[in-house]
Amino acid sequence: MATMEKLNIQGLAGNLSCLLLQPETPPKGAAILLHPNPLHGGTNMNKVIQTAAKSLCALGYLCILPNLRGVGESAGEHDYGRGETDDVLSVYAFLQQHYSHLTHHLVLGGFSFGGFVACRAAQQVAHQKLLLIGAAVSKYDEPAPFVPEINKTLVIHGANDEVIALDKILAWCEPQNLPVIVVPNATHFFHGKLLPLGNAIERFF
Repeated sequence: MATMEKLNIQGLAGNLSCLLLQPETPPKGAAILLHPNPLHGGTNMNKVIQTAAKSLCALGYLCILPNLRGVGESAGEHDYGRGETDDVLSVYAFLQQHYSHLTHHLVLGGFSFGGFVACRAAQQVAHQKLLLIGAAVSKYDEPAPFVPEINKTLVIHGANDEVIALDKILAWCEPQNLPVIVVPNATHFFHGKLLPLGNAIERFF
């Protein structure tokens, strides 16, 4: 079983309160995984992002789940993706300082708002894989940027997503020729569908 501990990382807006999941065996890579919109209760304890973390940890990835600015014990205020991108860069700098041997196998991932932030951060952070779950690609004033490399990207979406409609993600993916894994009968929060979500992540990685 993975071990979970609290971790504090210094961000541009102050302290970032994070969770660190360590795999049983020496890690082969690292993952930064981002929670959904905090204005609707999203934190790093969200069950979708926790499912992703446990799946990746089982595959040997050390996972850091930050509470982005203004969430929980993290300093600052919600910034609709702009400042949160800087938060990811701070977490990445921490990894480079303390786990530099793992950054060659880095996963950036996020759920909903976290997927939007992950898309932004992926433009600046070298990564091996990008994981987007129920990503809020067109929910904000500025749409999510296209992914840097489609063959490094896994997009998973619920067929019955009531927050980010499936046709929205398909419209964003179409000009990129970016495939989407659609989980049948899954809502935005994957109620009753966390097992197939985890299985899809494990197959890709």
